[in-house]
Order: sequence, then structure tokens, then C-alpha cells
Amino acid sequence: MTAPTDDRQAPSARGGAVLEELQWRGLLSHTTDLEELHQLMDEGPVTFYLGCDPTAASLHVGHLVQLCLMRRLQEAGHHPVVLVGGATGLIGDPRPTSERTLNDPEVVAGWVQSIADQVRPFVSFEGENAARLVNNLDWFSGLGALDFLRDVGKHFRVNQMLKKDSVSARLESEQGISYTEFSYQILQGYDYWHLHIQEGVQLQIGGQDQWGNLMAGVDFVHRKEGRSVHAITSPLVTDSTGKKFGKSEGNAIWLDPEMTSAWTFFQFWLNAEDVKVVEYLKLFTFLTREQIDELAAQVEAEPFKRAAQRALAREMTAMVHGEQATADVEVAAAALFGKGSLREVPVNAILDATRELEGAEVRLGDTWVDVVVATGLADSRKSAKRFLAEGAISVNGETVSADGALEEGDLLGERVAVVKRGRKNMAAARVTSDPA
Repeated sequence: MTAPTDDRQAPSARGGAVLEELQWRGLLSHTTDLEELHQLMDEGPVTFYLGCDPTAASLHVGHLVQLCLMRRLQEAGHHPVVLVGGATGLIGDPRPTSERTLNDPEVVAGWVQSIADQVRPFVSFEGENAARLVNNLDWFSGLGALDFLRDVGKHFRVNQMLKKDSVSARLESEQGISYTEFSYQILQGYDYWHLHIQEGVQLQIGGQDQWGNLMAGVDFVHRKEGRSVHAITSPLVTDSTGKKFGKSEGNAIWLDPEMTSAWTFFQFWLNAEDVKVVEYLKLFTFLTREQIDELAAQVEAEPFKRAAQRALAREMTAMVHGEQATADVEVAAAALFGKGSLREVPVNAILDATRELEGAEVRLGDTWVDVVVATGLADSRKSAKRFLAEGAISVNGETVSADGALEEGDLLGERVAVVKRGRKNMAAARVTSDPA
């Protein structure tokens, strides 16, 4: 993944002024004492932390708000600490409806490394306010149960813990909640205290649904040390129906290119609804206010051009997958719709693009009539022959006839041919094996 290049970034507000920028972008949902935090930031750099639990092999776009928020705060001069939860990931934050499946420690350890690698490009680990990467397994692994109950547990009040939404929802369900998941907020609270003592952390950032856990840490530091620390959350990102981005909703777009290709990632943002695209530009991109205002005006005046969506898709794909992958995706998209040669598109880009197309498995040697029917571009052999006779069928941009057949030279990346009927009807003919 590659962070946005400097020429696309908005000028960074410094000190506490960054909070005003965050408010304009819609990035602040809950805060402790915003005025006090503003003053604290004006007095000097604040060390803050973001926690990421490895509950899957990859982060997804739902995490991007926090990753971008972390970058904005660092650019304002503040010091980021990135916590990858090797310990808390073994338990997981309680789900509202059911117990989590507990993963093997070896699996979680692998996820810790993957997520640490995914986070790195969003912040700088060099310079005066270089980011630091920590794993809470380092301090929890040496903490005994009796010490934890005596020194930590006594500072938490059960009546407050029961008020957490995910806990109260589970208590009212038939399944209830295990002590394991109920204790998660204590572990996260301990993280804040540990980082406050060891790293000087005074601020934690997180998603809106994490407010209860963040406050557990704020309260724990206050009870144990008599000091005030801060927390801010950002709103959960949703589509126009209110459905949030995330794996629990079954619509996860992963940051790992092996799990979600650059093509699919680009198309996800390109398909953003007009009513949401400006919100996404503010939340996720590093475009300036002037650039976003101009794109917002284009949404109002010429929504059919989808200029804002294209800018969003380009910015986000470059941020996560890099400039070259983004350029390849755009070249592939243009070639698929007749603006360029498919044979000049990088193989990986065309294979990713065609993976999303409707189509069918075919064999080398199949006639074009058979291929057209198999891919659904004609509902019968008779119709297929007619389309071919009319010159309406092309393969990789070249017109084919009824007396021809699929050959090895017709394949892109040795695996697929793009078959079109006219300009708009498109399918993928995928070769999985040689003819018997």
C-alpha cells in the first residue's frame, strides 16, 4: 500500500487547529473535552494511539477512516502509536448478537504481522514525530491473573461495564455473554493506561462503536493515576441505506490485494452513490477543501459524468494499492470499453478486471458459436450464428466469424478472452483445461 503523494494532500493544520479540520470533514463523532484537547494540542505535540485487533487476515475499508485520521493527526505534528492487538485479538470485542469464534494463537500471530504491514504506509516511521508500532501481547503475556484482578479489575465498575451497548444487547439475548467477551473492555482500558505510562499517550482514537471501550481506558487512567486523558471517535461509514462497511455486514472490501483486487477496490469507490460521494471525499481523501467543493459542484451540475466518483476511486486506490496499480486499472477499464487495446493491458490487471465479468468456462477448440452461447451473449446457436454473421461479435476487440474457433492465441494471460456483442454486452470466456 502507498500513502497519498504530497501533491494531492491538503495543507495540514497544526496543533489544535487540526480539530477544526476534522470537524469540517465530519470525522468527529464523540469527544471527551474538545476545548481542553484543543488547548493541549496547542501547547505541544500530543501522543495518541490507534488500536487494531487482528480478527481477520486483513483490515477492510471500514478501518480506513481511522487510518486516515491517524495520518492527519501526524501531519499536524502529533505522535502516533499504532497498537496491533496480539492479545486482545485472541478474544475480540463482543459482537451484539453472538459469541466470537476464538482463533488459534498461531493464526492470530500471523494476522498481527499482516495488519502491521498494512498499517505502515499510512504513517511515517521517520522524523521528529515518527510513529511507533506496539503489540499488546508484549505486556499482557507476563501479567498474572491474580495481579490483573488485584491491580486492574478493582478499578472497573461492573454497573458501568453493563451499560456498553454490545454488552447490554447480549445480556438481553437468549445466549447471554461469556466472561471472556465481557472482560474485553478491561483489557482495552489497560492498554490505554500502559501506553499512557510507557509512551506518554494522552489521546486514543477509534470508531464510534468503540466509545465505551475508549471511555473504559479514560476512566481507568483517571482512577489509577488521577490524570485526565482524552478520546475521540469517528462516525461509522455507511451507504445511503445505513448499512456500514465491514466484514460483519458481509460486504467487506479488504485492503489486502490478495483478498480484494485493485480492480474491485477501484470499482467499489467508482460506484459510490451521488448522495454519499462528497461525504466519502471528505472522510477518506487528502484533497483540499477547494478541490472537494469543486467536485461537489460537479455532482450537482453534471452527476452523469461521475467526476467525483472517479476522483474518489483514483485517490483511494492509489492510497491502498499504489499509483501503478491504479494506472493499470484505469487502462484496463478503458480497454474493456473500447478505448485502447486489451493486449496492451498488464496481465494481472486484465485478469482482475475479467474476474468480475459474467461468463463461462470453455475449451480451446470450441467454435465461436459455442462460446457465444456458453457465455450467455446469445440464447441459442441460431441467434449466435446470426450475431456472428452480422459482425456483432468481437473477441478482445477483434471481430470474429461463425467458422472460427477459440485458439490459444485468443487468450489474455493464457486464461481468458473478452467476448462482446455490440458495444455494451460483454462476457469472459475462461479456459480451465485443454480439450480431451
